[in-house]
Amino acid sequence: MNTDGSIEPPDGHLLLSQHPNGPLASFNKRRASYHHNMNKPTSNEPSPWADALARQASPEGKRPAPRPAAPPQTAADTDTPRLSKRLSELGLCSRREAEEWIVNGWVRVDGEVVDVLGSRVSRTANIDIDAAAADAQSRQVTVLLNKPIGYVSGQPEDGHEAAIKLIEPENRWEQDQNPLRFVPVHRKGLATAGRLDIDSTGLLVLTQDGRIARHLIGNDSAVEKEYLVRVSGELTEEGMDALSHGLSLDGKPLKPVKVSWQNEHQLRFVLREGKKRQIRRMCEAVGLQVTGLKRIRIGSVVLGQLPAGQWRYLLPNERF
Repeated sequence: MNTDGSIEPPDGHLLLSQHPNGPLASFNKRRASYHHNMNKPTSNEPSPWADALARQASPEGKRPAPRPAAPPQTAADTDTPRLSKRLSELGLCSRREAEEWIVNGWVRVDGEVVDVLGSRVSRTANIDIDAAAADAQSRQVTVLLNKPIGYVSGQPEDGHEAAIKLIEPENRWEQDQNPLRFVPVHRKGLATAGRLDIDSTGLLVLTQDGRIARHLIGNDSAVEKEYLVRVSGELTEEGMDALSHGLSLDGKPLKPVKVSWQNEHQLRFVLREGKKRQIRRMCEAVGLQVTGLKRIRIGSVVLGQLPAGQWRYLLPNERF
């Protein structure tokens, strides 16, 4: 690990997928046999690691109490959702954006302007959006930051600064190819789309665009996130198998995970979900300690050579 907390793969390479015949090709057969993919069927047998994860999630080391059931949806919620929710469901914007559109009079339902927050609409209603909304949306920015250790992804806490504090002109990467000129309004309303722990580094997305946020962290998101994870401890074949498709967190089975050795002390994880401290908790459950964690890819967007503590704009042709 470097002094800035980042994890540098061997020979300066970042993505294992770019180097299928790289350092791992000559790795010993025992570790090579640990490679798994998402196509392996999931067993219906209870995981031997489930109890460890459940105890780990509780401060007293006990299995956490079950969460109360969510209140049932009413017919009004199902058949006539709030207009702001319906706009978000249609993928047009975030709920916060939708509320701004509504109060600005930019939304028509069956030909009539609806400018009252909380208004409900039929799912079969015809919804039209004013061109002013599209214009406002086109001015929204998305920022990619290489978050260093010691910064929190969300609001400041326990004396630690928020990562958004790094979004300053002097921290913009000099090799940023986006011609957009920085103005202070670009910081307004930036929201983190996929958090990183305070002790983790790497690619952090901050966006004003609710569509991007929903795509990356919505309940139905299937966007891959790739991590390099430095670990200590002994990992058995059974433990590797559990990491790939045998663990549950908070009482719910995890989606299949791609896990492989990157080098002797470093694992590569590819996830399609992002529960709180997921990788660290998974590793602890199989007897490993995480000593470094770095996110290097979200969807098709890679961290690349972006230095720690610096940021750049998402390019117009980049898609997650």
